[in-house]
Amino acid sequence: MQYIDLNCDMGEGAGNDALIMPFISSANIACGYHAGDEDTIKKTVELALKYNVAIGAHPGFEDKENFGRLEMHLPLEEVYDIVTKQIDIIKKVCAEFNTNLHHVKPHGALYNMAAKDEALAAAIAKAVKDADENLILYGLNNSFMITAAKEMNLKTANEVFADRRYNNDGSLVSRKLPTALIEGEEEMLQQLLQMVLHNTVASVEGATISLDAQTICIHGDGKNAARFAKKIYETLGDNNIFLRTI
Repeated sequence: MQYIDLNCDMGEGAGNDALIMPFISSANIACGYHAGDEDTIKKTVELALKYNVAIGAHPGFEDKENFGRLEMHLPLEEVYDIVTKQIDIIKKVCAEFNTNLHHVKPHGALYNMAAKDEALAAAIAKAVKDADENLILYGLNNSFMITAAKEMNLKTANEVFADRRYNNDGSLVSRKLPTALIEGEEEMLQQLLQMVLHNTVASVEGATISLDAQTICIHGDGKNAARFAKKIYETLGDNNIFLRTI
């Protein structure tokens, strides 16, 4: 029997959180900077508790206009501060519901920049550790986010993506390119099983990349997100792979 964590970015106003939540094990909840507000955070935390889904903070750049996907080159001290403040927002709501924050997964441009920038990754990891050293930092497989967190003795989760395509170096194809997203169900499931069963993924150039799939991400704002979540859950079960948080 094999286990895997399935996470989804939620509380971002896509309108399908209630459809997705029954089929995942971890929720990354927008903290109000790139999406969401206090009301959506509370509703999403409540929904996660209903389905026994682990609660995570999903901090991003303060950029609702671009959904947090525009690169912003901020001083490291400012990055530390915005991550800290967003974690605190979710922790406060968790306290109101008598539950604990489980993990932190940066969002969008912040996530992708930190995957390639060691100093930025370290600033994020320090903010997470200072907030709560028991939190788990979710980061792109084999990226600076993972190594920076491990250097600070933080727990980590190597993240892979069911609905994104990969470059030869293991990075995600830029959303600026038409090949970035996987929108076909068959291709998505094929990539999913390859990652979970064989710890590899095919790049857009045709290379086979090794990876360590500990948590799978699907994007809650994707047009097929609800259908994909249910299909992933069923396909994993059909292959004797079951959901479990990190």
